[in-house]
This record gives sequence, C-alpha cells and structure tokens, in this order.
Amino acid sequence: MSVSAEPTSVDPRRNGSVPADTGTARTDTLRPHAEHAFADELAALAAQDDRPRPARWRLSPWAVATYLLGGTLPDGTVITPKYVGPRRVVEVAVTTLATDRALLLLGVPGTAKTWVSEHLAAAVSGDSTLLVQGTAGTPEEAIRYGWNYARLLAHGPSRDALVPSPVMRAMAEGRTARVEELTRIPADVQDSLITILSEKTLPIPELGQEVQAVRGFNLIATANDRDRGVNELSSALRRRFNTVVLPLPQTPEAEVDIVTRRVEQIGRSLDLPAVPDGVDEIRRVVTVFRELRDGVTADGRTKLKSPSGTLSTAEAISVVTGGLALAAHFGDGVLRAGEAAEEALPEAWSSISRAFPF
Repeated sequence: MSVSAEPTSVDPRRNGSVPADTGTARTDTLRPHAEHAFADELAALAAQDDRPRPARWRLSPWAVATYLLGGTLPDGTVITPKYVGPRRVVEVAVTTLATDRALLLLGVPGTAKTWVSEHLAAAVSGDSTLLVQGTAGTPEEAIRYGWNYARLLAHGPSRDALVPSPVMRAMAEGRTARVEELTRIPADVQDSLITILSEKTLPIPELGQEVQAVRGFNLIATANDRDRGVNELSSALRRRFNTVVLPLPQTPEAEVDIVTRRVEQIGRSLDLPAVPDGVDEIRRVVTVFRELRDGVTADGRTKLKSPSGTLSTAEAISVVTGGLALAAHFGDGVLRAGEAAEEALPEAWSSISRAFPF
C-alpha cells in the first residue's frame, strides 16, 4: 500500500520571502532563497527554453547549466554566473540529476558545494528548501519521518500523526532533496538512505504503508573531503551516488572573480561600499591565501608554513566582507589593507602582515 506525503504549504508572500506582486526578493530579506533571489533569471530561462525537460523539471538540463554558469539569452537577458569553475563539472552534476543516481558534491571547505547544491535544486525543482542539515546529532527521523507525539498518543499510529521529512516530501512531490555535510551524520543514520536511493521507496512499517518516489525525485548531498574518517560512507551507500569533485579555483584571476562577485552580492544586502573600490585588496587577500594553501610564495622563492585552517575561497569572501564592513562603519568607506588584515584569520596573521604593510 502506498501513501503520498502531504506537503506543508508555505506561501512565501506570507513569510516575507517575496512580495505579493512580483515574485522577486524583498529588499529587507537578508538571505533570500535562490529561487527567490534569481526569480527573474529563472523565469527568463523557462520562457525561452525549448529543449526537452525531464519529468517535473522546471528547466531543461541545458538551461540549468546555463543558469549556474551564466550566459546571454537570445532576447538579450543576461544570466549571471552562480558558479565559476570547469563547465564539465556542472554538466556532469546536472546530467546525474537527470538519471536515477543521486549526486554527491565533494570538495575541501569553501569550494561552493552548498551554493551549487542550492542553485541546482532551485533550477531543477523551483524549491531549494527541502534540506536536511547533517550534524553529529542528526536523527534518522530527519531523513525518514517523525511523529506528532500528541496525535500519536491520542489516536495511535496514523497518517495524520506522521511528520514527513524533507526527503519524504521530495519523494512524494517529485522534487530535489538536499543533504548537507553527509559525512557528519552518524553512519547508521546515513544508511537509512540506501533503500530510498536504490528502491526509490520509503517504508512506513508502523502503518504497513510506503512512500514511492515519483518521477522527478532525486537527492543532492554534499561532503567535505577533509572529514574523511569522521563518518565514512559505507560502500553500499557510496555506490548509490555519482560523486562530483568541486575543485579549488585554478588561477588567481578566477578566484579574485569569485570573491568579487560574491562580495558584491553580500554587500548589496548589507548596504556596504561598492567592491570596485577594494579590488586591489581583494587580489592581495586571494594571493596570500593561495600562497599559504600552496606552502610557497607566488614567485616560488620562499616556502611557507601552511596553517591548519583551509584558507578557502569562502574564507577570503568572509575576510573581504568583514573588511568592507569595517571600512563602511569605522572608516571612509574604501577597503584598505588595514581593514582586510584585521579580518584575516589569526593563523594567517604573519603572512598577512607581510603582504599588507602598514
């Protein structure tokens, strides 16, 4: 016997995510979901997308890749890049979601795994919120289902007492579910995904029922390869995923571009100064971070001791954003060496001091 999980309907116009008349992100929303923040781009792509779409996909695979990588549509609409990196990485990830295999995005911290996961779900399903956040305390109920204990005690096991997980809802609705930091979830909880991913079925033994995934369902998981050995995936579970490794930016120019774009987006929501005034400092932060990651200066002449921190692109974004905030509120609004260095990681202070003379 099968049962459909009834979704909890949330109208974004009621919770402040989007205004009632436009469907675009409100100016007072600090961090709108991808499907709201880029609603205009998604709508423009959907209007001009005449390629085949898998069942229940909002866009074709080609349009999903264009949404992530950026481009210009025939009508002149500019699609901003959400991910700056190898095109083939995105194409393989999108193609995986169009098959019956789940997608595992793997990489060191700060390689945009969560960012890519969110935008993939937004472009494919129009909903990036079916999310399970992995931690050491994530219970099996977060992946399978839970119970409303008041109803359970009052009436016993019933459909009304069942609380569907994001994964169960995605199965019933043919959408994309997301599991963040999969390797931080205890191994026995991880393995509750095996039946879901292999049989596309979620049994509910208490009711003698099951939820069968409808076409369009898939799952994106992210994992930090620095966490290997914390809760290593079982071979049975790993076989259910197609693993795509997100690399660090290959060139300093690419990393500067990534940091600049992301800081501009964050800065607009925080009313911070324009990034172009601090491009030189962004370049210096990126250079120092890359030197420390590589353990050698850019000219190859001096070896450096790499800190235990990752000094990732995400951390460079945080440093620059914090420096812009310092400049805006306690300076003249222009990012300079002092503000950037103050926001740098303590472990990188000696190298930052060398790169930013005061």
